[in-house]
Amino acid sequence: MTALALYNGLIFDGEAIRDGHAVLIDNDRIRALLPEVELPAALPRQSLEGGLLVPGFIDLQVNGGGGVLFNDHPTVTGIRAIAAAHGRYGTTGLLPTLISSDAPTMAAAVAAVAEARRQGVPGVLGIHLEGPYLNPTRKGVHDPRWMRPVDAQLPQWLDTPDLGSVLLTLAPEQVEADLIRGLSARGVRVFAGHTAASYEQVRTALEAGLSGFTHLFNAMTPLDSREPGVVGAALEHTASWCGLIVDGHHVHPATLRVALAAKTPGRMFLVTDAMPTVGWAGDSFPLDGRTIHRADGRLTTADGTLAGSDLDMASAVRNTVNLLGLPLEEALRMASLYPAQCLGLDHARGRIAPGYRADLVLLDEGLRVQRTWIGGAAVHP
Repeated sequence: MTALALYNGLIFDGEAIRDGHAVLIDNDRIRALLPEVELPAALPRQSLEGGLLVPGFIDLQVNGGGGVLFNDHPTVTGIRAIAAAHGRYGTTGLLPTLISSDAPTMAAAVAAVAEARRQGVPGVLGIHLEGPYLNPTRKGVHDPRWMRPVDAQLPQWLDTPDLGSVLLTLAPEQVEADLIRGLSARGVRVFAGHTAASYEQVRTALEAGLSGFTHLFNAMTPLDSREPGVVGAALEHTASWCGLIVDGHHVHPATLRVALAAKTPGRMFLVTDAMPTVGWAGDSFPLDGRTIHRADGRLTTADGTLAGSDLDMASAVRNTVNLLGLPLEEALRMASLYPAQCLGLDHARGRIAPGYRADLVLLDEGLRVQRTWIGGAAVHP
């Protein structure tokens, strides 16, 4: 594409909301952010029609979307459909997330993500392997049939060219600290999740390189008066990251407000944990031989177990403002800058600034997505 100026709206640059400014896009990058009065007269323009332009959302936990579950379709076609569904809700970067599965499915998922990145499927940043190295006592909706010790193939999978960012969720009490240390040294983001670890076990893992916690509060030992558990260790540790599902179902808003007050500022980010229902009209889908039902914004098995979420990132931002009472600017950072920082991609994503990728979202006054750009190209509508 040629250079283009986006003007006539508010712009959140990652730090503050600016009025009277324009964004200059040149191919897939932002060339400049400047006052509208300084725009070259001959430059093509597109009006934002008074909306709010923000950095594209980055979601590190996406199990599915558009009627597709990554576990069932670990292919480039499946990834493309999932990414397209989430692009409608402002997600410009995501990690397709594989729920605990067998070794052949894991191998196929890794190969598919690498190939999707080689083909330039918009928005694919890497992969999140959520399991299978988890604790069955905190399985959530994961099928314990697939939970097992670390596969010998894991290092080979992680050496796949073009795989991008890798996030691995495991139960730290199920592995040796040296494994976490070795994975961290290779650049893998190792998170704790679906874990019955004690506070002491988590501290040992953090010292070995554990960098974060998957869907904080869910499927982990809680904070108690005499046993801080995984949650206590997560909130106490200043450098680790925490993913939050802000859908009003997974965690009570008051609990999230307390956690945000306790944790180091800037270390919590939004995730969706989205399933196929996002961007899809169906109300049920299969998962490992069970039927998952959608009702009143919740996804559950027949026995009421939560099974991922029916959440998109734009809704997560709205909920963070409306349910948690956070300033809009902080909610937007939790959806863009902080996950970019978690992956070490904040040099190119998470801000509207010269040299950054033109991954952008236009929101209306109700914080609903009007338009999404990935690398300067419109992907929605």
